[in-house]
Amino acid sequence: MSILDESENPYLLLTPGPLSTSRTVRQAMMRDWCTWDDDYNRDIVETIRSRLVELATSQPGYTAVLMQGSGTASVEATLGSIIPDSGCVLFITNGVYGQRMVEIARCLGIRHQVLDCGETGQPTAQQVRDILASEPAINHVAMVHCETTTGMLNPLAEVADVVKQSGCLFIVDAMSSFGGIPFDIAELGIDYLISSANKCIQGVPGFGFVIARQNHLEKCKGIARSLALDLYDQWQCMEKNHGKWRFTSPTHTVRAFYQALQELDAEGGVEHRYQRYCDNQKLLVKGMESLDFCCLLPHEQHSPFITSFYSPVSPDYSFAEFYQHLKKLGFVIYPGKVSDADCFRIGTIGEVYPRDIARLIEAVHNSMYWEHK
Repeated sequence: MSILDESENPYLLLTPGPLSTSRTVRQAMMRDWCTWDDDYNRDIVETIRSRLVELATSQPGYTAVLMQGSGTASVEATLGSIIPDSGCVLFITNGVYGQRMVEIARCLGIRHQVLDCGETGQPTAQQVRDILASEPAINHVAMVHCETTTGMLNPLAEVADVVKQSGCLFIVDAMSSFGGIPFDIAELGIDYLISSANKCIQGVPGFGFVIARQNHLEKCKGIARSLALDLYDQWQCMEKNHGKWRFTSPTHTVRAFYQALQELDAEGGVEHRYQRYCDNQKLLVKGMESLDFCCLLPHEQHSPFITSFYSPVSPDYSFAEFYQHLKKLGFVIYPGKVSDADCFRIGTIGEVYPRDIARLIEAVHNSMYWEHK
């Protein structure tokens, strides 16, 4: 059962983040914290760092770094801090967030190549293998796990296997998947995983984090192309000062994340949360298809996090009006981002349960005013 307090929140955020959070996560932000105090750094920040590594892998050799800002800031910090001038990255893209990594590389002057699969295409292991075999200069590979442009879940294990065999470093943007789907980064051979507080762990916006292979991060001193986004220096500060951030920490957001981690454990961990998200998404697709909405992607490519639907083919349909109808009934959805398809997106993560999705389907049915004009 959802514990959302509707007197505090007039609607559910059915988005890929920021997302609807529990009342207790929000309440955790009601106290002020000193960034120099051990109650904050040792007890909260260091616990978060350790817990993130535990969620990522059961094997030793990894460390976690927290970075102020959006998830994109953590992506930029990673790319800008670990790839030397002699490095070359293969970016595997099939949406806006893969392309954003390419834009970051261009801005920072990082050599790169791109495997562009189109917004609805999925990369294959053979495509990656062929490029790495023909381009020996490439020594890093970067990919988005769940591309929220469409909701596609990319074949992480298959690509990881090829990257591992090639000897390249593997960077994964797991912004919308970490904490919401079980996988072990050490078993997959992921060297750097990047995510954000306001995604599947169900915290609030304000910082991102990087889970890194420690023996590689140790070699990255002096590489960073930014002062504030120096991943190595941030890690060193946290290591030497027991959780202290280099610059002002988003204390309230961090404390909310600490609470969110406890609630993840109380739910039964990542496996149980993944099952809830899957139940939400399957119920969503079944309900929307019963109302004659069509999914943009084949079912087998769906993630349990967000799903794209084609807009109704009707001269009376307007997304803006559809959005406002649903908002008045208690639900906020997302516009589409696909360049060559008229669609919209609905998220199924956050403090959202199957009963909420059932209410959404009823709201969509009640909002289909264009059918009767």
